[in-house]
Amino acid sequence: MLSAPPRWPNPVTLSTGRECLEAYHTWLADAFVTADIDFLLAHRSNFIDTLLQQLWQQFNLDQSHLSLIAVGGYGRGTLHPQSDIDLLFLHAEPLSTVEQENIQQIIQFLWDLRLDVGHSVRTPAQCIQQAAEDVTVATSLLEQRVVCGNQPLAEQFLWQVQREFPWSSRAYYQAKYVEQQERHQRYHGTAYNLEPNVKSTPGGLRDIQTISWIAKRHFHTQNDETLVQHGYISAEELLELREYQQLLGRIRFALHLEAQKKEDRLLFDYQPGVAARLGYGEPGKHAVEALMKDYFNAVVGVTELNDMLLQFFEQSILSSKHVEPLQLNDNFEAYGPLIAARHENVFAEPQNLLQCMLLVAAHPQLKQLQAQTLRLLRNARRQLRQPLSNDAECRQLFMQLLRHPNGCGDAFRLMHKHQLMANYLPQWQQIVGQMQFDLFHAYTVDEHTYRLVRNLYRYSDSEYAEEFPLCAELVRNMEKPELLYLSGIFHDIAKGRGGDHSELGEIDALNFARLHELKPEDGKLIAWLVRNHLVMSVTAQKRDIHDPEVVRQFAEQVGNRRYLDYLYCLTVADIRATNSSLWNNWKATLLENLYQSTAQFLTQSKPSPAGEMRQRIHQHQAHAMGLLLSLGFGAKAVNELWSRFTADYFLRHQPEQIAWHSQYILQLESDDQLPLILVGDENNQGTTELFVYHLEHENLFAAVAAVLDSQALSIHDAQILATRDGYVMDTFVVLQDDGEPLTDIRRIESLKQQLHDVLRQRQSAPSAQRRLPRRLRSFNVATKVEFVSERNPRRTAFELTALDRPGLVARVAKVLQALDLNILTAKITTVGEQAEDLFIVTTRRNEALSNEQKQQLREQIIAALDH
Repeated sequence: MLSAPPRWPNPVTLSTGRECLEAYHTWLADAFVTADIDFLLAHRSNFIDTLLQQLWQQFNLDQSHLSLIAVGGYGRGTLHPQSDIDLLFLHAEPLSTVEQENIQQIIQFLWDLRLDVGHSVRTPAQCIQQAAEDVTVATSLLEQRVVCGNQPLAEQFLWQVQREFPWSSRAYYQAKYVEQQERHQRYHGTAYNLEPNVKSTPGGLRDIQTISWIAKRHFHTQNDETLVQHGYISAEELLELREYQQLLGRIRFALHLEAQKKEDRLLFDYQPGVAARLGYGEPGKHAVEALMKDYFNAVVGVTELNDMLLQFFEQSILSSKHVEPLQLNDNFEAYGPLIAARHENVFAEPQNLLQCMLLVAAHPQLKQLQAQTLRLLRNARRQLRQPLSNDAECRQLFMQLLRHPNGCGDAFRLMHKHQLMANYLPQWQQIVGQMQFDLFHAYTVDEHTYRLVRNLYRYSDSEYAEEFPLCAELVRNMEKPELLYLSGIFHDIAKGRGGDHSELGEIDALNFARLHELKPEDGKLIAWLVRNHLVMSVTAQKRDIHDPEVVRQFAEQVGNRRYLDYLYCLTVADIRATNSSLWNNWKATLLENLYQSTAQFLTQSKPSPAGEMRQRIHQHQAHAMGLLLSLGFGAKAVNELWSRFTADYFLRHQPEQIAWHSQYILQLESDDQLPLILVGDENNQGTTELFVYHLEHENLFAAVAAVLDSQALSIHDAQILATRDGYVMDTFVVLQDDGEPLTDIRRIESLKQQLHDVLRQRQSAPSAQRRLPRRLRSFNVATKVEFVSERNPRRTAFELTALDRPGLVARVAKVLQALDLNILTAKITTVGEQAEDLFIVTTRRNEALSNEQKQQLREQIIAALDH
């Protein structure tokens, strides 16, 4: 049984007050398990009321003519555990020195109690003036209530605010609407963030409050039921909105308890604890994902109701002239950018839900549903007893939509936003709000899938076609681009079900194809794309795509040029829709190079890896020679230099890089000028290339990796090559922590200087000192070292899976240095919080590792990374 809450001592001192607050927060945490959220919010508000009323007497303010007014959230009579306490000290007459001192003392006392108090001291006239200048101040006055003090003054002020409120309904609506739009924009227009702000993101508590504020101003009321009385919202919709508000309120309350400070961001650090407090089970991945699924479903509902109600407000508050509708068919008409139902029973036939979307596709000016039509759609959704895809006519309309040139534009956006996709495909319903507790997937599965389809659609949209010209060209030549959209819809549709989502999704795709009577070869293509949608990104990022054998194996897996075209377009769209920070020009270049190499392989009648390798080397040399001759270098000098280089070097570098390296090596007069360090982007890949040319130097890779880590640069690719006569030529592809290339001249010079000093042994290599970023502390990734097959029998390849901590590559390099091993290639891939890196190594004798050496390597890497 819950104990009674603590009471404020009388009088309150700092020590007894802090003890009481601490005991009260403990009581709140206990009460939270079973108590109603509205009760808890009101209870804390009353608890603070009691404190203020007691302090009012302690500090002799009961002898003054002041009123103490609660405003903002506190004015609503609701307080979360760490919320602001906003106070207005209202006075009609000038304050005496004693009154001013008493006010300052009471505020200081509250701060010393560690309460988050905001306050203002104003006359009624000053309040009205401030409200006229700032809509936020005006809003806080809409939610005022007297706590203690001069009651007549407080009542007169409330009446004055209602009578002289300085914002008309029209101006206030417009200001709050703009405020909401700007707030949404700060969160990139979506609530589907890994660490959402429960209060401020789209669909959060602030969106519910915005509705309430506009209603209070427009109807001069403190009661949300007024919305029902005036027909803006039905009783069922108001109940639904309150249920969302209570869920979001409980999440925010639990978050404040967990964080023990004012924190509205549902950070990874707090998600397991919040899930446990809310009864989702033991802290862990499954509890967090269940919590976030409920959270995301709530914000989807709030967003829809917020859109609908604000549109109703706009129609009644702003609309002054009649707009003549454009009739689209017997069921629908257009009001500017809005599509509207022509009668109340329009969705009695479920097919009209899809017909409505087809009309949006056919009329590009249509962007949204008119509010009353949205209400009808929401009601119709609730009446559905089976998936829309069970209806043959709906299936025809859905395929018409996918085949329409604009079908996956605004129409598909509205299908996703208003949950028609979830009502069409039962499998889609399962991924709505499905979050993955990792740093790789920035959105819920349904939102990620929508964004992928949007990316695919933009290949054929003239406004975006220049972003990815190769994809645009390929889609333009596709006979059936709808197959690409379907592969996007199904690629992750089996996430969260357990098992391999690619295999389960393949089965779903085949069943869809049969149900929708697609040609067998088309169903086979969609299913293959779903099953293999990760293959191209894995090959490009984790394998040596300069190796013709790798290209051959990938080409054989793809099979033909048609499959390759679809897979390339799908892969680019998928990576870009997973996490905005994942995509960069480096990945774009890797994928395009793999596409071009594979396409060339598939078009040859009898491709020979060795012959193709020789041809590529010759092409690279010829192009690079042309560039060097144009710079004034002689062919003889260039050929003499190149005779020292291995075939591998010419295979793994583009002509521009070869010319860049050769130009500076040819200008060296003696080894005293070494190391040669070049920093640039000669390959135009949007990355920073670091090239180091030096006399053979033991542990050069480890030294360079340590310097790069100390400069907060991450290695994405490394090629370690030696000349035939004792020099090393190491190429590193690096990016800053934010995924951007290094372009600041001073930082580049600092990097070069530090590398010179370390490689010439004027200073020792720096040790890893950077702290683990906050986000990574919430994740545990077991370190694994797995040895994989390597075509060259004198080399050993291993894949490392580990937490992507700062200095990871530098630590691995230090282990390899201690074991006296050479690194030949490093492919660094980060998948959210997880690093998945490939290293190719040899012994100092250029031999593969023995089984004993492999075991030693595994043990030492795990020890170095997990200590």
